[in-house]
Amino acid sequence: MKRIVVIDVVGLSASVIGQYTPFLEKFIQKNKLNKIKPVLPALTTSAQTTYLTGAYPAKHGIVGNGWYDHTDSEIKFWKQSNKLVQAENIWTTAKKINNQFTCAQMFWWYNMYNDVDFSATPRPNYLADGRKIPDFYSYPNSLRDELIEKLGAFPLFNFWGPNAGIVSSEWIANAAMYVEEKHSPTLNLIYLPQLDYCLQKFGPDQEKIKKELSEIDNLLEKLVGYFESRSVEVVLLSEYGIAPVNKPVHLNRVLRKEGLLAIRVERGLELLDAGASDAFSVSDHQVAHIYCKTEEIKQRVKKIIEKIPGVNKVLDREEQKAYQVDHERTGDLLVLADRDAWFTYYFWLDDNKAPDYARMVDIHKKPGYDPVEMFMTSKSRAIYKLLLKKIGFRAVLDITPLDANLVKGSHGIVDVDEAYYPILIGKDDFEGFVDPTSVKQYLLDKIFE
Repeated sequence: MKRIVVIDVVGLSASVIGQYTPFLEKFIQKNKLNKIKPVLPALTTSAQTTYLTGAYPAKHGIVGNGWYDHTDSEIKFWKQSNKLVQAENIWTTAKKINNQFTCAQMFWWYNMYNDVDFSATPRPNYLADGRKIPDFYSYPNSLRDELIEKLGAFPLFNFWGPNAGIVSSEWIANAAMYVEEKHSPTLNLIYLPQLDYCLQKFGPDQEKIKKELSEIDNLLEKLVGYFESRSVEVVLLSEYGIAPVNKPVHLNRVLRKEGLLAIRVERGLELLDAGASDAFSVSDHQVAHIYCKTEEIKQRVKKIIEKIPGVNKVLDREEQKAYQVDHERTGDLLVLADRDAWFTYYFWLDDNKAPDYARMVDIHKKPGYDPVEMFMTSKSRAIYKLLLKKIGFRAVLDITPLDANLVKGSHGIVDVDEAYYPILIGKDDFEGFVDPTSVKQYLLDKIFE
């Protein structure tokens, strides 16, 4: 078996490779840059799962980073159990071919209870007093203790939020090298999120993100050099490219004004009551799932949504089949944004009545994805709140602004300029675009050639 490392450089596309990524330029010259046809939705969990299973969302069931659970009547984002994936993963297939195959999954998603040999994924500790302590989950359990002893605590607050940056990617890279040195897995899957943050904040403007581009380029030089020195073949890929946007669209506010959204008021603040709503949106970057109570309501909602500026397409169940995203988890309507637009989860009409989690980094409570979490209202307020926490007060870290216009980059749709297509860089040259469902077999062929 040939040993392979797949490094997922989030947000990497041809649009950001240039003068600030000299190592990447050299790596491409020695290899081949191929563009991957984006999967719909072009989101982290959907794309990763398509690569690893060789199936589209219609089959594997990962229709976004979150969706509405009809049984619990709850919107759930960023779940981690691999039991949610309904198609066979690459490591399962590989072990059927050769039971000596081993796999490490370092921070790719759905990384719990997945039968890989070595894994690590973000998993903070939520203490009884309300504190959130940075931590991660690993398999085997002993790997967590080994990595903490060698590298220190996982920098969770540098993995997402206003302080997100290169520190988390460096930690993951070092953890992956530790696993390689100790266990030498056949396949090592590594996730480097660095570019995801700056591209959503500033868009694909190389001058504005030159610091971040240089940082990820330097880290890749170190990581690639390490694996190549150990005769491990390197494949770089991305899940999506990030395109410029300037138009936030508030679908839930439109549905609310039409009397379709159910709102509860608690402590003077408003909460979306999805289970009681006639229709509501689960917004996720440039795609949104609209769930409707009845067929009649669905037809009404489709006519409403199609007229909203910034909306490009509204796909019903039949129309979703053409994109291979028709699944029971998919919304009754799947809404696609214009190239320069993206969808917020906002449902309140008065910021004074926004729920408390709206002003916090809280990816699990929000009924949709919120890229504004990468910004903060003021550093002084953040420092003040953190000081209160340190001296024992239960302070709410309410530093997230409610200004969706801050976001300058997004992704999720497939109708984008080729400059923003995800890419695959390796020794092989594909004819035309790489089909995302072919990545699994491509890697298997390399391993068992």
